[in-house]
Amino acid sequence: MIKSMTGYGKANLEKNEREYQVEIKSVNHRYLDISVKMPRVLSYLEEAVKKEIASKVKRGKIDVFITFQNNSTEGKAIKINTEIAKIYIDELKKLANQENILANIEVTEISKFPDVLSIQNNQEDETIKNELLETVKEATKNLVQMRQVEGQKMAEDLMQRIQAIQEKVKEISALSTGLIEEYVVKLESRIKEILKNQEVDPTRLAQEVVIYADKCSVEEEVTRLKSHIAQFEKLLNAEEAIGKKLDFIIQEMNRETNTIGSKANNLEITNDVIDVKTELENVREQIQNIE
Repeated sequence: MIKSMTGYGKANLEKNEREYQVEIKSVNHRYLDISVKMPRVLSYLEEAVKKEIASKVKRGKIDVFITFQNNSTEGKAIKINTEIAKIYIDELKKLANQENILANIEVTEISKFPDVLSIQNNQEDETIKNELLETVKEATKNLVQMRQVEGQKMAEDLMQRIQAIQEKVKEISALSTGLIEEYVVKLESRIKEILKNQEVDPTRLAQEVVIYADKCSVEEEVTRLKSHIAQFEKLLNAEEAIGKKLDFIIQEMNRETNTIGSKANNLEITNDVIDVKTELENVREQIQNIE
């Protein structure tokens, strides 16, 4: 199924006093480019987050925004700086001796001094990792769903346009088959007019017709165009990322159409070529946003 590269996905998770929120925005890009903005306490999980998203999204500029509130003890550890605490105690005892006062030093009082107690985050907490990736997975799922919905609408539009191109190619093919006969009639009439009552050399006439046919024949180009159209329609139903392949096919179709335009010495064919090129440009603009 075709996927657009434009989309948005969001997910929230609240569990045991821990809150996660993940937002993912995507726009078109030639390759897959994932940028993650997350709290420093979760920065060790950045590569895991990117890997999870990359398993579902193949192309696009992806911006990920993660917020995290941890009111639980999970992933936290209290660290006592024993050396700093000892310095505080020694200095307080010195002060007590100098001032001749009691040195009743309570542990709880020492713990209130700066840098004695600190809360450290566990950089390898599996519970937080699993909960975050669960939220990322849900947000990615929502993103992909939105890209699929938009992609389906684009596929319907592209199918209509490619069918319109197909009809024009059929017209060009039909018109081109009559060009040779038309040229023979005109050429013979012109030669008779010039030669007056002299007989027209059929061998020479045949040579001229062959030369003209070789110069103006668009049969090969029409055949290749039909093949490209069939490939295009087949890719519209593919499950893989097809944006780059469609872009290549459109380039080839444009090349064949330009060749037809330069060969065909016929106003109706020229008009059809212009219509085909207009539709091809519309298709090209559309597929720039396909994954």
